[in-house]
Amino acid sequence: MVGQRVKVSLFPRMFCKYGGMVALPRCNVCHPYALGFILQRHTLWKASTSSAVFTARTEQIVTRGKEQLVSGTPILSFKAFRKSPTRLCTPVSWQRKTGMLAYFSTASVSDNSSRLGWYESFADSAPVHMAENMLTSLQEVSGLPWWANIICATVALRTAITLPLAIYQMYIIAKVENLQPEIENLVKQLQFEVSVYGKQKGWSERVARFHFRKNLKRIISGLYVRDNCHPFKASLLMWIQIPMWVFMSVALRNLSVGTLHSGDVYAVYTQMVAGGALWFPDLTLPDSTWILPISLGLLNLLIVEIFALRNVELSRFQKYVTNCIRVFSVLMIPIAATVPSSVALYWVSSSCVGLGHNLLLRSPTLRHICRIPRTKSDSDTPYKDIARALLVKCSFQR
Repeated sequence: MVGQRVKVSLFPRMFCKYGGMVALPRCNVCHPYALGFILQRHTLWKASTSSAVFTARTEQIVTRGKEQLVSGTPILSFKAFRKSPTRLCTPVSWQRKTGMLAYFSTASVSDNSSRLGWYESFADSAPVHMAENMLTSLQEVSGLPWWANIICATVALRTAITLPLAIYQMYIIAKVENLQPEIENLVKQLQFEVSVYGKQKGWSERVARFHFRKNLKRIISGLYVRDNCHPFKASLLMWIQIPMWVFMSVALRNLSVGTLHSGDVYAVYTQMVAGGALWFPDLTLPDSTWILPISLGLLNLLIVEIFALRNVELSRFQKYVTNCIRVFSVLMIPIAATVPSSVALYWVSSSCVGLGHNLLLRSPTLRHICRIPRTKSDSDTPYKDIARALLVKCSFQR
């Protein structure tokens, strides 16, 4: 290919900005004239193959690249190499030894700095500051040790914010469940109408399936609008609970590592050091006994299993989400063993409150008080049913 002109009628000729090179768009092997930047391989016309020119050009590129690195100029700049004195395709071996090494080395440094900057900006955000101020103010007013302060703050937040949302979620789920018999009858009727109309119009199976799905989606959406129970409303709890959990976790970490952005940093840090209890006297250190991490994993798995023990048959997507949450619950155990004990204590307290709310919302009395519609899957003795189902499942697994 070198030293002769290649005639390609299907693609227009392109010229490299480093010289008068004719490029073939489908040649994907790269050569970097600017260190670290990947370009297309060029098919050259009347290219020079002089080893002396190649050596001089290589030394020139390496020298300018080092000057860029020292001066702080971005390594992916074209400006230093726009005027190339030669028409020369740099070998792939030189690319691998110089350009790619420079690219990946600078990229790794920039990635680490960007990640650090992103977390610092998030830890310095307004919601995290609000969580920090709430925790410190509650501790000043109550005078409780920090371990009790964390538990009380968790119970108060979960009860005041997430419990009403959980009740609303159960209300929406119950109304959607009560719609299922009506939807099943409409599905049968729609199948009959589509089959009859398809025979009259001569529809193929694919066209009939398309019209069936289109009309079924329209009918179900109309039912959701009629009863004001779109399933997406049931996810409101998740969109509130997860950000609150993250902000509280980051705020507690800031308090534990002495990076509080307001107030007396040293005083709060010393209180956290002596604010533990039992086997975790220092809230700034991870739990070396792994009691808190293992308790967190068991509590989360218990919550998932109680949710999966409902009498309603789970869909394929719900089964997939349930399995993902099971895996996440197990992965949280080693993560909780590496964070400060204050964060792990908050996670365990939050899971305990969540488990209590789940059991509380199974009570027929509370569901009646909150005007949650009664469904076919409801039981008059929910707690006995849960205990019996857990025993059966554990004995079956053994």
